Amino acid sequence: MRTQRVVVIGAGIGGLVAALELASLGLAVTVVERAATPGGKLRQVNVDGQQLDAGPTVFTMRWVFDEILAGVNASLADYLDLQPVDVLARHAWSVRERLDLFADTARAADAIGALAGPAEAKRYRSFCAQARRIYQTLERPFICAARPGLPGLVRNVGIRNLDDLWHIQPFATMWQALSAHFHDPRLRQLFGRYATYCGSSPYAAPATLMLIAHVEQQGVWLVRGGMYRIAQVLTELAAARGAQFRYAEEASGVLVAHGRAAGVLLATGERLDADAVVVNADTAAIASGRLGSAIASAVRPTPRARRSLSAITWALVARTHGFPLVRHCVFFSQNYAAEFDDLFKHRRLPRQPTVYVCAQDRTDTEAATGGPERMLCLVNAPAGGDAPATDRAEIERCERSAFELLERCGLHVQRRPEATVITTPRDFERLFPATGGALYGPATHGWRATFRRPGPRCHIPGLYLAGGSTHPGPGVPMAALSGRQAAASLLADLASTSRSAMVAMPGGTSTR
Repeated sequence: MRTQRVVVIGAGIGGLVAALELASLGLAVTVVERAATPGGKLRQVNVDGQQLDAGPTVFTMRWVFDEILAGVNASLADYLDLQPVDVLARHAWSVRERLDLFADTARAADAIGALAGPAEAKRYRSFCAQARRIYQTLERPFICAARPGLPGLVRNVGIRNLDDLWHIQPFATMWQALSAHFHDPRLRQLFGRYATYCGSSPYAAPATLMLIAHVEQQGVWLVRGGMYRIAQVLTELAAARGAQFRYAEEASGVLVAHGRAAGVLLATGERLDADAVVVNADTAAIASGRLGSAIASAVRPTPRARRSLSAITWALVARTHGFPLVRHCVFFSQNYAAEFDDLFKHRRLPRQPTVYVCAQDRTDTEAATGGPERMLCLVNAPAGGDAPATDRAEIERCERSAFELLERCGLHVQRRPEATVITTPRDFERLFPATGGALYGPATHGWRATFRRPGPRCHIPGLYLAGGSTHPGPGVPMAALSGRQAAASLLADLASTSRSAMVAMPGGTSTR
């Protein structure tokens, strides 16, 4: 019997996971990627002859990848060398105000007590209990569900547990909840920053995003070889199971015949016929018609005002001194409210940006490298990469403010222009068209936003969606879950609509 053919558009994490799971079950999978390499936002750049991670830098929710690889008869430990960290991040507000946040709650509480007093340490423990409760309430019925609406979430939580659903504060903003937990504004900043993991503002994001704190306490790992190694491993495994990869090939449209997805048209004019298509692209690209008018109605467009954050990044190789860097460091601005007003209200680069630094040659110890080291420095920016070009002087002002903040906190970076690669929202728009450079899909602002993201299915049969702009959201593990959900939905639909097609099932068996 004819093997079912699937075309996956986009070799980001969601597309790679979908391709791996489908190929491992015997489907004929072709992955089309406009870039020359896989990974999507999980990318590397070459700086002064060295490779740097220039996308996501934090590896969490290891269980997601343990499950994915176990499902294809592989072991994560055989492919990724992972080192757990004790220090989740080092935070600084000035040369004298520093805080290490530890994975161990007791150590973190002691550090918070030393910075802000014993009462705040006690409040931190209460905050951790709340974050854990939110995560446990939402993990299975929301995060791991294919497309949960509010009625479905209530149904999946169950009548007996409705009290848990109410106590996760779904209608409060993150900042309101943090203000109830912490009196010290520095701690509100620290934990409010988790909203930016979804490209959102803590002043508008729902309090449920506090669950990210619990996710990090479950474990943060360093990946030997860099985060990009995750994309390489998924690609290698998918290829070993028969998936075909076509790089530097742009999909110009999804073909629809007899009311269902029937293949993909490449920019070269070549047609790839398929029984199903998985689109691992930002939903804004779909809605704008970048993948053809036939599927533009599959998702709702993302208005500019609802776009998530973009960024300006400096990937550099430089000597540093003064501040005891660890792998992940955050240097906070003095006026957090003004920073997010700049980003979301005025749609401009922040005048006083918070700066994230990933020191990629360090672990979570303070040991110096003894020479130039690889660093990624990042500040949040509005997603206006498709608007008139940002004034170069504005970018330079933001750059001065960012590195002056590092200096005030004691970090001196000896930058060299020839060993620095700058990426702006306009660059991210070129990499990810129709997004304006938004890196997280739509912003998660308001409680309804969590239900606006499309799930793996849409109204066009045979078309499936994956990626950080779909449910359950942005981030490496979430994108991976979206790929799993797309693959599972596709397989379920093939099994239900074709009485004659053989659909492979896990465990080496098959059924009609």
